Amino acid sequence: MKIMDRIESRERCAEAGWYAYDYLFDEQMKPEFIRRLHPLGNFVYLSMLAKPFFKVESDYFLIKGIEGDNFFRIAVHEAHQEVLEIIEEFIEGIV
Repeated sequence: MKIMDRIESRERCAEAGWYAYDYLFDEQMKPEFIRRLHPLGNFVYLSMLAKPFFKVESDYFLIKGIEGDNFFRIAVHEAHQEVLEIIEEFIEGIV
């Protein structure tokens, strides 16, 4: 699985100092990929739902997505934009 693009989201909480980005992948997210995100932070994966949902939380970012989609959303605190590069490198290492 490969990151194809990073798009700044129209949904912004800039007044609170947070920015969101949609990461687009070249294929749908499978359970194996989702579970490999666990080391990034506090991990929740609700695989029993009709549309399985996951999120990964840390002090400076939040990742949310749905299994089967080919994208997920990352919200990151404006003072810690470097976290995006760390997450991108991590994803490139697990795929």
